[in-house]
Amino acid sequence: MADHFSGPRAIADPASDICDVYAFPSPERPGNLVLVLNVLPASAPTALFSDAITHRFRVRPITSVSEGAAAAFNVEEDEYVFDFTFDAPQKVGGTDTLVQAGTCQAPGGRKVSFQVGNEVPTEAEGLKIFAGSRLDPFFIDFVGVIATEATGKLAFRSDASNVLEGLNALSIVLEIDAAVLGPAAGSLVAIVGETLTSGGGRPVRLERMGRPEIKNVIMSPKKFDTVNSDLEIRDLINEEDAFSLRPDYASTYRARLNANLAFYDGLDGKTAWPLDEQGAHPLTELLLADFLVVDLSKPFSEDGCFEIETALLAGRPHTTCGGRSLNDDIVDTLYTLLVGGIDGERISDGVDQPTQLATDAFPYLNAPNPTPPDLGARLAAQMPPREEAA
Repeated sequence: MADHFSGPRAIADPASDICDVYAFPSPERPGNLVLVLNVLPASAPTALFSDAITHRFRVRPITSVSEGAAAAFNVEEDEYVFDFTFDAPQKVGGTDTLVQAGTCQAPGGRKVSFQVGNEVPTEAEGLKIFAGSRLDPFFIDFVGVIATEATGKLAFRSDASNVLEGLNALSIVLEIDAAVLGPAAGSLVAIVGETLTSGGGRPVRLERMGRPEIKNVIMSPKKFDTVNSDLEIRDLINEEDAFSLRPDYASTYRARLNANLAFYDGLDGKTAWPLDEQGAHPLTELLLADFLVVDLSKPFSEDGCFEIETALLAGRPHTTCGGRSLNDDIVDTLYTLLVGGIDGERISDGVDQPTQLATDAFPYLNAPNPTPPDLGARLAAQMPPREEAA
């Protein structure tokens, strides 16, 4: 799943668990950038945010510096940070009803207060804010993903079901007038979502997310990586600054990516991505720089995820805004790229849309399901026996 349950720490502390990050130009207000951060997967419709966690969007201007097999982006030093913190919930007038206040700290230190769950968005100069429970917009044939990894063969079915059907998450939706980003407006920008510890002292990064399924699909399997076959790598990568990886574990991440990307390339019995003389996969460096890429000069596009990166690999101009929209079928796009190459034949996981399609109006996500299903029970019912999956 996109970034749901992406490591032992996220499973132990679901309040800090980033489900998804989305970034796209506003479909209803050209010139605005929409950022979405979802946390606390499979939550109750009455769930509230942790008052011990800072939820952060980081935006940096970037430029493309090389094409083809060495495709890469140059990340600039200027950074625009939007921090969301939440107060402890308070009871209303002696009742058991809980309300929660939040604060967005924008670049330059400006603070905007809002109330969690308020269907009327909070608007300040250049900003529009919603925070609260929403229907989880992600969709995936999770059983097919697991079976594909276990069997070494594409195991998606046309009648597959979305494992996240009807489930909720906590959402932060921020719409920004591109002018707020100053020099970044009208150019390529990189976006990362993070959760960090709040309070005194030095904040600790708990989780971060850029592109979807980098950790859970691409980096999670251990058995193909002969260098680090016993290493759960996701907590390590979650601690990293997406814009400045520590050199300490860089070779570990590269070994995992090289091995796993080669596995996915071989699922159709063909080679779309030949390794170089050192065994490096052509996508490793590009995906190691893990952030969403959005072109603010282009209009909203519903299926732009990975398009800017793919165009860069192909040495051609990109045609969409890139980023990631709420209805984008990123599982199909990702497997098509990993298995078939830049212009490979479309691979479908059999799940083509979320529980409800996102709307074109702020806050874009749908109201939460008042009676969400039990995800654990659903997984237990859907997952094949271990011997059958293998």
